[in-house]
Order: sequence, then structure tokens, then C-alpha cells
Amino acid sequence: MSLRINLCSGPRNVSTALMYAFAQRADTHVIDEPLYAHYLQSTGAQHPGRKEILASMENQGEKVVEETLLGPCDFPVLFVKNMGHHLLDLDWLFLDQMTTVFLIRDPEQMLPSLINQVPQPTLADTALAMQRKVFDYLTEQGHSPCVLDAREVLTDPEKVLRHLCIQLGIEFDPAMLHWKAGSIPEDGIWAPHWYHVIHKSTGFAPYQHKSAPFPDFLYPLLDECIPHYNYLYQRAIKA
Repeated sequence: MSLRINLCSGPRNVSTALMYAFAQRADTHVIDEPLYAHYLQSTGAQHPGRKEILASMENQGEKVVEETLLGPCDFPVLFVKNMGHHLLDLDWLFLDQMTTVFLIRDPEQMLPSLINQVPQPTLADTALAMQRKVFDYLTEQGHSPCVLDAREVLTDPEKVLRHLCIQLGIEFDPAMLHWKAGSIPEDGIWAPHWYHVIHKSTGFAPYQHKSAPFPDFLYPLLDECIPHYNYLYQRAIKA
């Protein structure tokens, strides 16, 4: 039986880099945000590429869960990159059959990046509140989910990924630290709108603190985000 990893991330959290890292493993098959169309259909969110996403992907979330997240897998490891906010309007019982890893990022660093694709973001767009709800749900069910923080991953990718692999019960593969520049076949159809930086990369970029002034209009949202971020960050694997 395959180990099914459910990455529960937020946007602009180096989640695609983590997906690329797992894609380098010979024992792993990766899937890029299979619930994206379900999210767009459920919320009406106007994201870049909305029409193409809805036209090319399964829109019914429960069907995605049954056929993709829990469907047949010919690899020992299945890595599914999901956004936390894509898990709305679903029965979370399927998470009992997956191993969830949370990926978060300091909202003061994340929000100025998010507005490039979502100009007027809300708390729901950050996924942080939903991530916290899912985390609490899993712990109440007796699970001990892993938490990663983008800054910690970029500060020492090998150390953090080694610890993650130990918690997942798989061997660390050094191939996870590097990849060829460009896209991979598993990229979602939205890649042209979101993946400019990752396609130029060949591995995890060194952590760089954003020094540009924080946009004033984002401060109320930042205040909403911080408690959820801090709640999860205290449980994160540290570099």
C-alpha cells in the first residue's frame, strides 16, 4: 500500500519547490493541486486561469478524493500538493487514509507576494485559518501531523527534509535537493501564472528576508493571520 502524503499548504509557501523535491524521488508520484477546480467552482474565486482550470479538471471534490487522492497508485509514495483552502465543503474522513504535512510561511513575508496573483486577498485566500482547523481535526482524531515552515525549509533544506522523511517513515533521498530548471510534466495548468520563479530554479533558494515596506492595506489581514501562523509555527520542524 502506498504512503499517501497530503501536503496542506498555503499559497506562496514554497509548496511547488517541495513538490519538485519529491518529484525527484524514484519511488514517488506527485500530483499538483487536484482540488483546485473544486475550490474555484465552490467559491467563485477569480484566480488567474480560472476558465482553463474549470474546463480541464474535475470540479466535484468528492470525486477527486475518491479517484485521485485515494485512487490507484503504482508508486510506493504518492505526494499530493494541496492548498488548505481547497479542502472546503469536503468530508475530511479521507484524511485518515493519508499522511498530512502542513506547510506555512510568515504572513508578513507571504502576503506581499500573494497580491501579485490575488490583489485583494482575504484570510480564506491565505489558507491559514483552514490549515489550523484541519490540524486540530487531525490531532483530535489521534494523528500527529508534521508541520513545515518555508523559512526553516529554505534555511537548511537537507536538515528539515531529513527530519520530515524520518517522521514520514521513508528514507531521505539527496536527489530531493536539486532539479533541472524548467517545468515538470506534473505542473498544473496554472503554472504560467504562478511558477515563474520555480521554473528558473535548480533547487531550494537560500532564504532571503523581504525588506521592502509592507503594504499598508494588508495590515488588517496580517493581524488576522498572525495567531493562526504562530499556532502552527510552534509545532514546525526547525532548521
